[in-house]
Amino acid sequence: MKHPATLLLLVIGFVSCHYPRPGTGGGIHPVVRKNANLELYADSAALELLPLKDAYISLYKGAQVVVAEFAVHAGDSVDTVWVKVAHTQKAQGWLRESELTASFVPVNGISQFIHLFSHTYMSCFVVIVALFIAAYLFRISRRKQVRMVCFNDIDSIYPLLLCLLTAISAMLYESVQLFAPQTWREYFFNPTLSPFETPGILSTFLLSLWLTVLVMLAALDDIFSRLSSPSEIFFYVLGLLSACIFCYFFFTLTTRYYIGYLFAGVAVLLFIQKARKMNVYRYHCGGCGGKLKAKGTCPHCGAVNR
Repeated sequence: MKHPATLLLLVIGFVSCHYPRPGTGGGIHPVVRKNANLELYADSAALELLPLKDAYISLYKGAQVVVAEFAVHAGDSVDTVWVKVAHTQKAQGWLRESELTASFVPVNGISQFIHLFSHTYMSCFVVIVALFIAAYLFRISRRKQVRMVCFNDIDSIYPLLLCLLTAISAMLYESVQLFAPQTWREYFFNPTLSPFETPGILSTFLLSLWLTVLVMLAALDDIFSRLSSPSEIFFYVLGLLSACIFCYFFFTLTTRYYIGYLFAGVAVLLFIQKARKMNVYRYHCGGCGGKLKAKGTCPHCGAVNR
């Protein structure tokens, strides 16, 4: 846990695979790739039985299909790329690619997680923040010391670094949505865990996610080693999650209006300033020899140092 950057490179090596950019030749560059397995999450979808006119077959929510073929309809004013999908040997038909991407989700785990997160993160975040507020008020009512990231923090840089990385990841995610939405659509339908051979901004975003995960593990390791009671650990972790949630929402919203980049620069400077102060030890306890930032009661053994 002391070298998250090294661990990052090792983990990326295990999951490295190229970014499977779809293409079928003949000048057709659809978002989905041939033989991709998709699941219908909309209530229903109508497949047109081309070349027959006004002949359709309906699929309903939960139906799984495989991409079989592509075609270009140059005269279509809505979408020139059409995709043939097969549900069964008999249930096959065509629909526009825009209709396909709006109604179907890839069956693979990464795309399923992205889809689930994008539709449920708000309710989950509200529950976590509500729990933290309730826990905070409870601790205050019991007149117990409340450990919080950045305020009355533990002697570790990782929780604060986790908040900063969450903010940067949120900023990068919103940047992809702003400047390269087509790239994100291609990634959603052809995902990979590796940042190698992905487009530049997407590669940076994936690297930030991997580093966030590793720093989170390092932060949990320090939290469990530096806090003694289960209640202290629970309240601190809950507060850390709430802080990360705030960073995610704040930087997603502000980046949408282009001021998130300014706030990100300020956050980096504040982190550097806080990190310098956090690891300054000028004294040692006369009782146990533990490191002290200032004279007074030792947090390790309780001895008074003057």
